[in-house]
Amino acid sequence: YMDKDDFLALLDDISELDYDEELEEDENGAVTNIEVIFHQGAVSDTTEWDGVYMMETNYEYSKSLYHFCQEQGIPFIYASSAAVYGDGKTFSEAPTNEKPLNMYAYSKWQFDQYMRANFDDNLSQVVGLRYFNVYGPREQHKGKMASVAFHFNNQLLETGKMNLFEGSDGYDDGGQLRDFVFVEDVVEVALWFWQNPDKSGIFNCGTGKAQSFNDVANAVKDYHGKGDIHYIAFPENLKGNYQSYTQADLGALRACGYDQDFHTVEEGVKKYLAWLNR
Repeated sequence: YMDKDDFLALLDDISELDYDEELEEDENGAVTNIEVIFHQGAVSDTTEWDGVYMMETNYEYSKSLYHFCQEQGIPFIYASSAAVYGDGKTFSEAPTNEKPLNMYAYSKWQFDQYMRANFDDNLSQVVGLRYFNVYGPREQHKGKMASVAFHFNNQLLETGKMNLFEGSDGYDDGGQLRDFVFVEDVVEVALWFWQNPDKSGIFNCGTGKAQSFNDVANAVKDYHGKGDIHYIAFPENLKGNYQSYTQADLGALRACGYDQDFHTVEEGVKKYLAWLNR
């Protein structure tokens, strides 16, 4: 059994893995040294519009991993995304709620569609987790796509203020709402599915409660005991391609047996910043 700390430490080593590393096989050609694959990799830049690059990486490669797992009888737990819901207001895992707004969301949606078409034929566990706005330790490598909690912390330390978008889509300055989920909770969900191999499907992975960007900034401010909030113009390139509201419907996740609580923004950001500023 792998606990949360072991799992998070493992993520540190992923970039060092060689895709061509030799796998151990038995006399029948079955891979024997892999218990489960947590497929977290993707082009996660929501502003990337190179469709060929996006689909090759997020769709075709994911398909290859999926079929490898099915051939070898290995559980396959992969990262989907709440981005597939686009500007919708209903966030349950139904195709009618899915309206991807950018290439990243479209690539994730397409792979979910592929999974749906194959679920009845699966020989081993397959779980797609639709991550909402994940934040927490070990996200620095994501650069501009790292969480707002990460960027707010850095901005406050460097300039004494945090930059939030002005109001958009009818929301006040910094009032856009997202379902911010702490990475420890995401890991708990992934590990729970691994320990429950009879559960397969596509599930939302969020807290079930939307909170504002102002809430995140205030949590960072409270941790440091200082800092100002500064509102900047909403970027032109994001207009029409931006989710101003997300909130996970956890009905399917709860119905399959997952009953753990999730951190609030105030709880998760405090824990995260203690790690980040250690």
